[in-house]
Amino acid sequence: MSYLVYIAIFGTAAVVFLWLRDARIFWRTGLPGYRKAAYWGVLYGALALLGLQIARYVTDFEILGLGLILAAIYLQTNREKEKIWKNEDTLTRFLGSAPLAKTNKK
Repeated sequence: MSYLVYIAIFGTAAVVFLWLRDARIFWRTGLPGYRKAAYWGVLYGALALLGLQIARYVTDFEILGLGLILAAIYLQTNREKEKIWKNEDTLTRFLGSAPLAKTNKK
């Protein structure tokens, strides 16, 4: 097992983290841009997992697996989403602690 497999594991974990963060922001705000990002995050997570499996088990194609993971990261972070933060600190943005949407409850 090469050191590239550890890089693939870290990249896959990053893709899954970004997907779950987008899903959490959508759950809290209900914004359509984050809804699309959360839906597409499932596919990008699957692409990253495919890349991880290729990097782990097909040692001749480790670079192909890393390329798939890199493509998943690029596609996931390249989506247009609404601006939801103004003056929040880095940890708040990193964890996806978005303000709750106001609902019309009677």
